[in-house]
Amino acid sequence: MAERSPNGDSSIYQSADGTWHGWVTVGMKADGTLDRRHRRGPTRAAVTAKVRNLERQRDKGQLASAGRVPMTAEWLRGWLETIAPRTAGENTIESVYRPKVERWIIPHIGQHRLDRLRPEHIDAMYLELEKAGLSSKSILLTHQVLNRALRMAMRRGILGRNVTQFVDPPRHREPEMHPLRVEEAQRLLKAAAGQPNAARWSVALALGLRQAEALGLRWEHVDMDRGEIRVYQLRRTEARHGCDDAVVCTQDRHRSGCAPGCTRHAQYCPQRMGGDWIFTEPKGGKARTIALPAPLVQQLQQHRAEQDAQRAVAGHSWQDHDLVFAQPDGSPISSRQDWAAWKTLLRTAGVRDARLHDARHTAATLLLEQGVDIRVVQEILGHSTLAVTRRYTHVTSHLAREAADRMGRALWD
Repeated sequence: MAERSPNGDSSIYQSADGTWHGWVTVGMKADGTLDRRHRRGPTRAAVTAKVRNLERQRDKGQLASAGRVPMTAEWLRGWLETIAPRTAGENTIESVYRPKVERWIIPHIGQHRLDRLRPEHIDAMYLELEKAGLSSKSILLTHQVLNRALRMAMRRGILGRNVTQFVDPPRHREPEMHPLRVEEAQRLLKAAAGQPNAARWSVALALGLRQAEALGLRWEHVDMDRGEIRVYQLRRTEARHGCDDAVVCTQDRHRSGCAPGCTRHAQYCPQRMGGDWIFTEPKGGKARTIALPAPLVQQLQQHRAEQDAQRAVAGHSWQDHDLVFAQPDGSPISSRQDWAAWKTLLRTAGVRDARLHDARHTAATLLLEQGVDIRVVQEILGHSTLAVTRRYTHVTSHLAREAADRMGRALWD
């Protein structure tokens, strides 16, 4: 005999074989019919507990909608192709999201149905990634990508909960920064003088532009009269094979230097799709305007005159991308070429080895050491939050010493 719960939407009854059953109305299906969920158990008390739990999930909006639930691998790939591109740039998807999904997440948990993922599945995956030698930062990024994809599944009503919320994210501590000292920065600029694109390193050390921002700087965004630049970035879209057999194509184009079956060099495919240079807004989502130091304005004026001379020599072979820093034929400088030039400059100047990104750290540190307000430094560097900029304050110990000396003079002199 069926018994209805007080809310009138649920019922509990015992069938002829002695099994207890519970039915809960949780909403409406896409076709307009009632969405009723079934629970069963050996006793009335057991089924009642299940029914109450289902009602609580319904009332809190934690139940997935009725219908087919995809496998984790299916959902992740669909998320990459149709959902993530609406809020993330192609470079982020291809360099961060897709590698994490295809190389690590799907091989470990892709075989589970999305709603049957358990926290222990995620824990086991992170342990395996540690054994595989992934850094704590890479594992944390994997966690963040999975969390974002599952959060969207919840918003779409496919999942009732996001299991990554029940797993402690991997710990990652940012490595200690090692900015160059002002003397080292000065030696680098002296060593760069007279070299092609010498102003590239002045821009790095004085303004702290990211690599893609410096290589994407265009003359149309340089205002010599006002002494300002508008910062965007240059990047290359993901290259894909346009031929019928990517493996054969790659081996034919790269007989030396590629392992058998290599498909990583799609940019060499004669029928390549993508792989084009494009200008986009910088990391953080919006372009920013930066004031230039007067000596840098003069250096950029000299650099433009030298580039105009190169253009005249190149003639019709000049590739006009309006780039401030370009190769001798006007074409873009790749990130690898730029990195190699930086390493060569370090050796030429006799400066210790440093990452190219350390030039950005150096600019931030020097600005703070000159007493520039931290919010102004945040704007110059294009940090999304002030918390990121505050990472640099620990390296300005002599500012703390100066503050202590000022307090001493105020109270005791």
